[in-house]
Amino acid sequence: MLIIMGTIRLPAENLSRARPVMQDMVERSRAEKGCLGYAYAEDVLEAGLIHVNEVWADQAALDRHFASAHLAAWRASWSALGISDRQLVLYEAAASRPV
Repeated sequence: MLIIMGTIRLPAENLSRARPVMQDMVERSRAEKGCLGYAYAEDVLEAGLIHVNEVWADQAALDRHFASAHLAAWRASWSALGISDRQLVLYEAAASRPV
């Protein structure tokens, strides 16, 4: 299992324009084979800070995601939305359990 966690930033005044683009990205990613979880969340204390949380079954699923048209469209939108300061980290997990 692969977990990607981190943040991206965008100007707070662009949030209303970014939400539908992010929603499309999340919905399409969640529909992908091997996607176990995918979420973007606005930070409650810092406007324009978006938390990213992805869970993938394996590297093959993540590779398909990286090659997807919706990811290319998402990345193409970054400049117009002012998305910057992308800080994402990939973790490998052997198993999961409730805490």
